[in-house]
Amino acid sequence: MRDIKIGLLGLGTIGTGVVKTLLNNKEVLDQRLGFSLVLKKIADLDITTDRGIDIPSGMLTTDVASVIKDPEIDIIVELIGGIKPAKQFIINALRSGKHVVTANKALLASYGEELFDEAKINKRDLYFEAAVGGGIPIIKTLREALISNNYTFIYGILNGTCNYILTEMTENESAFGSALKKAQDLGYAEADPTLDIDGTDSAHKLAIIVSMAYGIRAAMNKIYVEGISEIDPLDIAFAKELGYKVKLLALAIDRGKQVEARVHPTLIPFNYLLSKVDGAFNAVYVRGDIVDSTLYYGRGAGMMPTASAVVGDIADIGRNVQSGIYGRIPYLGYRDNLPMKREIIPIEDITSNYYLRINAIDRPGVLAKISGVLGKRNISIVSVIQKGRKQKGFVPVVILTHEAKESNIKAAIKEIASFKEVHERPVVIRVENKDIKDNKNAT
Repeated sequence: MRDIKIGLLGLGTIGTGVVKTLLNNKEVLDQRLGFSLVLKKIADLDITTDRGIDIPSGMLTTDVASVIKDPEIDIIVELIGGIKPAKQFIINALRSGKHVVTANKALLASYGEELFDEAKINKRDLYFEAAVGGGIPIIKTLREALISNNYTFIYGILNGTCNYILTEMTENESAFGSALKKAQDLGYAEADPTLDIDGTDSAHKLAIIVSMAYGIRAAMNKIYVEGISEIDPLDIAFAKELGYKVKLLALAIDRGKQVEARVHPTLIPFNYLLSKVDGAFNAVYVRGDIVDSTLYYGRGAGMMPTASAVVGDIADIGRNVQSGIYGRIPYLGYRDNLPMKREIIPIEDITSNYYLRINAIDRPGVLAKISGVLGKRNISIVSVIQKGRKQKGFVPVVILTHEAKESNIKAAIKEIASFKEVHERPVVIRVENKDIKDNKNAT
């Protein structure tokens, strides 16, 4: 079999990991594949900085076009990130007859449909395992291994930065700002962490998952997104007292002709496997109607875990090239002309359990007044905690609700916030707890 030659665009953290993997693990790759993956050219704006690897002379260039147009290269690996110019580089590569591997979740979540159409027109493969979950093989799992399943739900902790921050706040009672600073000092968070902490990064990944699991295209703009910057250590403490951890959770739930798709802080019971996923780790919990429950856990980012996923895609495409085929597996797991078009449910129409924290004057009748508003909106209470932690004469009242409609919760909170007995806007965090859902007679 002939060698498969590779052009790499971007020699940052992940690109460096890919080069290390291809060079250091060449022997095991050759043995398992029966042919060689040969890195031919690398394009980057910076070709002088030492990356700690011995790159052969003449391989580095600042000329991206020369890599894309090289007639000997079979696969272009795009690891530049962002939308521009990465999108055009991928299109140019496909039109030049190259297969493409990318880890660019933002690009795929926003323009994936266009890129997959381009790949199909040009009869080339476009693989993206590293775009979701780093070294966790969730794309291959959803697209191939669990192909016989209808996905009841998929829950994911998809951002290591947020998970680290929330873990630090939980275990060390840190404030959000100090936990973020520590994450930055350790390299878990970028200098500008906005896309992580506002939930956008998780939403990009969820959009790809929803496209694969439920056949929903252009999902990104319909996903409800809420970040973690407003999480208060007080709510972390109350959650622990109630038996929960707070996680930034990405949820996709099958509701028949509709699908829930949302990213937000969520209270998860201590006995749930996802609650035990701490630090910078990621996990995806998938329930299928045939396989039942499965959990995929590991490092969701970082040089080598992500490089592992990228090289796995390169190897898969290399096998396709050797067999003279492309498109054996549909890009998102579905052939064209889906039999049922599904829509994402607006956040106002979902139902969930809720954690409410209301800072109220400690006076007889106030709790009854709050309960009256909830009852008027068909919101029933599971439990109430009222602690004497006074702040300017107000005490926190923590309420855990049965399942309620989001629109009713919002309307109730708006009314409660207007009371003169209430200080500041109440805190609302959604709760995932099967026991509450199943036990309608809980007190």
